[in-house]
Amino acid sequence: MRSLNIYTTVFTVLLSTCAFKIATESPWQSKLVHIKSDGSLTYTADEKGNQIPDFSYVGYHHGNAGIPDVKVVKSIAPDGTNDQQIIQQAIDEVSKLQPDKNGIRGAILLKRGVYKIPGTLQVQAGGVVLRGEGDQKEGTRLIATGKGQRSLLKINGQGKPVSVEKTRTNVTNNYVGTGSFSVNVQNVSQFRAGDQVILYYPGSQNWISDLKMDQIEARKGTKQWQAEEYNLAFQREIRKIEGNTLWLDNPVVMEINPKYTAAQVYAYTFPGRIAESGVENIYFESEFQGDTDEDHGWIAVDFNNIENGWVRNITAVHFGYAAVSLGSQAKNITVKDSKCLDPKSIITGSRRYSFNNDGQLNLFMNMETTYGRHDYVTGAKTLGPNVFFNGKTRQSQSDIGPHHRWAAGTLYDNIDTDGDIDIQDRGNYGSGHGWSGVTQILWNCKAKRAAVQSPWVSGLNYAIGLQGQKYPGRFTGRPDGFWEGQNKQGLNPSSLYLAQLAARKK
Repeated sequence: MRSLNIYTTVFTVLLSTCAFKIATESPWQSKLVHIKSDGSLTYTADEKGNQIPDFSYVGYHHGNAGIPDVKVVKSIAPDGTNDQQIIQQAIDEVSKLQPDKNGIRGAILLKRGVYKIPGTLQVQAGGVVLRGEGDQKEGTRLIATGKGQRSLLKINGQGKPVSVEKTRTNVTNNYVGTGSFSVNVQNVSQFRAGDQVILYYPGSQNWISDLKMDQIEARKGTKQWQAEEYNLAFQREIRKIEGNTLWLDNPVVMEINPKYTAAQVYAYTFPGRIAESGVENIYFESEFQGDTDEDHGWIAVDFNNIENGWVRNITAVHFGYAAVSLGSQAKNITVKDSKCLDPKSIITGSRRYSFNNDGQLNLFMNMETTYGRHDYVTGAKTLGPNVFFNGKTRQSQSDIGPHHRWAAGTLYDNIDTDGDIDIQDRGNYGSGHGWSGVTQILWNCKAKRAAVQSPWVSGLNYAIGLQGQKYPGRFTGRPDGFWEGQNKQGLNPSSLYLAQLAARKK
């Protein structure tokens, strides 16, 4: 495991200090998470053993290593006519270099100036970093020119997870509560510490029926949930083995109840997934023909089939969909200190998802957005833990939160929006979005209003220290979420993510 570098140590200390600062007016602590004077945390579990999970093991190398300052091996400047070709040639050249022991090949420095990109730049190798000289117009400015919905930059590996033969074994616990780091299995003989494994929840019809997701009020295009479409595969690593117990690197974020799923564990490989690639210090811009133009740059930075990568210090302006979008096989990615401003599109579905996450174990922190619809958002079957920390949104056109079809384990920590934050049954929105998720936690957030409901089964959703109005959301008659300290100042710790990160590093 990599050691913390100076940048990460200083950053953690500074922000942790903010997290533990006691407010001068009415300081209070949650009933569910209590911080002691030494910075350690204690959790209150319910009668089944469910508790708030530890969200601190997300992002680049689980938060155990700082993002590296990669050495520049290639520098280029714009020529105004063949910029895409020049950059792509540099990417391809660096992609052929031998990586070092940490998987790093080198950084490509895009010198200050304007680069015109009529298509898509592709990074398909690990250890390749694109670095600019500033995320302002006067810095390194990449412009998606002309027409065509597309990603300006794609950093993508290939393939998909592949199960290792003869490693599949059943989870034998009568029940595993949310927040647990361990499961008991029938056969541990095929596993070793350090193995990459899938904690697998097969979908079942009785689960969907008890969620009432086979009873969505139908309209044109509504699709009732089907069991075979809800096989959930949580990616984990074995930390240690004790008897028949596997200890995992990240917690269970959705209860394992044998009534609803016959959970299993199996080892997997992912030969096409890349690692250690990133983008930093760049201003991304899309040309457009008008405020409702949709035939132009759609995503600034698009990641998938990658782990332990990063995006930092980027600004994206006028893209129709997102500044950063992480696909379902993007894992342990840190996105930080970035902006998504003034998107151009019709204001309707499938647009303006400023910072979108469909992957696992990802961290978004220190973001700003304007005129987005779903600014900090997850998609269908987004499996956590995942964290959105310290995000500011203005001129919001819709709501923040899990968008549809069951996200599990997301922390929204210190999100400040002039719009809504919703965790709810979305019913027949879209093609039948239904329940947006479980173990979705709003911690010390600020919103115009919020709807926080808990699904009929499988766990709770939480609003702790929310500043804003509580409202019913799409439907009345749904189970209420866990609400605590609404409009009450002084929640301590002020950041759950930072408190958990500091507590485990003590």
